[in-house]
Amino acid sequence: MNSLSELSTDERIARLRLSRSHMVGPITFHELLAYFGSATLALEAIPELARRGGRSGRIRIASKSDAVKEMEGLEKLGGRMIFWGEAEYPTPLETIDSAPPVLSVIGHPHILEKSCVAIVGTRRASASGLAMAEKMAREIAFGDCVIVSGLALGIDGAAHRAAIQSGTAAVIAGGVDVPYPPEHRQLYQQIAEQGCLLSEMPFGVPPKMEHFPRRNRIISGLSLATVIVEAPLRSGAMITARMAAEQGRIVCVVPSSPIDPRAEGGLALLRDNATLVRNGDDVLEEIARMREEPLREPVIPAAPSTPPMPEAPQTDNLSDNVRDKIVSLLGPTPTTTDELIRLSGEDAHHVSVVLMELACAGRLRREPGQKVALLPQPQLNQNQNSDAHHHE
Repeated sequence: MNSLSELSTDERIARLRLSRSHMVGPITFHELLAYFGSATLALEAIPELARRGGRSGRIRIASKSDAVKEMEGLEKLGGRMIFWGEAEYPTPLETIDSAPPVLSVIGHPHILEKSCVAIVGTRRASASGLAMAEKMAREIAFGDCVIVSGLALGIDGAAHRAAIQSGTAAVIAGGVDVPYPPEHRQLYQQIAEQGCLLSEMPFGVPPKMEHFPRRNRIISGLSLATVIVEAPLRSGAMITARMAAEQGRIVCVVPSSPIDPRAEGGLALLRDNATLVRNGDDVLEEIARMREEPLREPVIPAAPSTPPMPEAPQTDNLSDNVRDKIVSLLGPTPTTTDELIRLSGEDAHHVSVVLMELACAGRLRREPGQKVALLPQPQLNQNQNSDAHHHE
């Protein structure tokens, strides 16, 4: 758990503003926060960072009034926000490299203190797949675990329903106040009353296609293991499985008939060394060691060292030669930050500052494995966060 456990009201508002600002995705959020020491100072520095990164136009910074309005709207529904670094922030999620800066929650977030297991799969599930999802959810929940899923039709819904009484958490693709799909409005309400609904998206935002991969990384990030029940090769469940593997979590597959297209994803995962499970006890056995040992420390990207004095928010005055040398090594093909340091001959501090500038300017794309690529001059939508996650 991060050392911070209590944030002032002003800092909470500033963190929400920072996370909702143009071009500031989770990774850049963490870099800015670590460098400047507070969201308030980071907000003041963004325009200059963006200018140095090559942005000529204005950059949208979320207003204080919008942040307060979002907080108050959530509170009226009985929900609240949990910020990265606060004591209630789920510890497993804190360890992923794109940990959401803020979670909007409705219901009972304390259930996430238990070990979590994700159960996901196709929306067009077979009768046997639905029955297996329900059986797995009941058996795993009986082992004192919380079932996490995405509230989708099919496998997700079956897993949630089977675990309502024992504890389930639904990660919403849009705003936490927007039930989706509409067919699951009643299930949404049941989870709000007995479990936990959570989202990183702004209050009131309807779900869009690009939101679902972001949601999936939270599902896997909360969970010690992700269980796949019926998943075609091209499906959201397969994205969740890939993210779970990237996050160092266990990927489990319930095998099904190889002639069913809904089995293709799971069979591919098994071929790539996922764990075959037959029942809930198999899953509980797989996560037993992880439940006893703490997860690895958070993989938040290292912030540039030697931050400026708090009373004078500013960034290093790098020479244009240094900046140009680092930028010239970047292109559309991703490269690691270690490679940038080696090839440029500059120290990690200088490289990190330049990458932070490019991110604020909307010219940096993040990829798995701390890889980065250069984007053309920004033509992004006003509300888009360029590094919110590499799967966006």
